[in-house]
Amino acid sequence: MKRTLLRFENLQQVVGGEGMAVIVLTDMERRQALSVVCDEAMALQLQLRIANPRGCRNMLPETLLSLLPSSYEMMICGLFEGQYQVVLMNELGDSVRLRMSDAVLLSIISNIPLYIEYRLFERQCFSYDEHSQSIAIPINTMDLTRLKMALEHAVENENYELASQLRDEIKRRHP
Repeated sequence: MKRTLLRFENLQQVVGGEGMAVIVLTDMERRQALSVVCDEAMALQLQLRIANPRGCRNMLPETLLSLLPSSYEMMICGLFEGQYQVVLMNELGDSVRLRMSDAVLLSIISNIPLYIEYRLFERQCFSYDEHSQSIAIPINTMDLTRLKMALEHAVENENYELASQLRDEIKRRHP
């Protein structure tokens, strides 16, 4: 299976996004990027690690990681109901599912590699520009609540093309 290794690039607050932030991951060459919406609590955890990684050494996730006996890797293997599907695997083939934002946090604090299936990355990625002032969030990665909020906002702003796309995504998930 062809796959792409991802790296954490940055975390951006969403203006008017009420408790939302966007995690930006890139390929190792920093040419293509993937955006992941996360909640305020996860954004805070990520900001702590970005600002002061040494100060987090004794926090629970870091402490628990020191107890892991084997090597691991994570794979983003699909998308379902607006959520990336991530699996944490060890060399014995044991695996557990993780939320995407938890996988990013785990990757940051542990250096466990985070991969994505190549075809999924090609479908979901956008060209990365470190100086860009905006980030693309694919509609198919938004949860239902955020889709409905975005639909209301698009209609209010008379952006009917976007409203149509949002409506179609909502119908696709809940016929």
